[in-house]
Amino acid sequence: MKNWILPLILLVFSTQIIQAQNLLYTKTGHAYFMSHTEAIDIDGNNNQVTSFLNIETGEIAFQMLVKSFKFTLATAEEHFNETYMESDKYPKAQFKGFVENMQSIDLKKDGTYKAQVKGDLTIHGVSKNIKQEGNIVVKNGKITANSAFTVNIDDYAIKVPKMVEDRVAKIVDIKVDVEYVPYSK
Repeated sequence: MKNWILPLILLVFSTQIIQAQNLLYTKTGHAYFMSHTEAIDIDGNNNQVTSFLNIETGEIAFQMLVKSFKFTLATAEEHFNETYMESDKYPKAQFKGFVENMQSIDLKKDGTYKAQVKGDLTIHGVSKNIKQEGNIVVKNGKITANSAFTVNIDDYAIKVPKMVEDRVAKIVDIKVDVEYVPYSK
């Protein structure tokens, strides 16, 4: 019985090493949003986006603390966190899914590759299945990814008080940029 313990430990350890070699990540990704109305533009930046990309399977994940957004308009931060996003109740926004065409992206060759991404976007405690296009860019051995898309706030049960509904866009523009590095434990 003891004869199988060492091979099992080696198998588990080697699987973790192989998985780590296939894993890219960042803790310093950037997310930007713009709520544009005729009355006012409200924008926010978050430079603490975490993301993982498994280059073998195409699995991809993003996560950010909602309270990490910083705003051009100082008063917007309080309203964003307390009234709209309810950040104490729903502290994180996240995406979990797959780069569906990962096998056609050559991470060893410089270039800009279109990435078809599909998965679940969770904002304000509501998850929606989405499909978006992004880019994976390889340049001088560095791997970055970016995407620009829109979010309808009604889809995520984000309520806007009647008295300020002309100041908050129903459709919000989102941009995400990350620079990946190899993951190591």
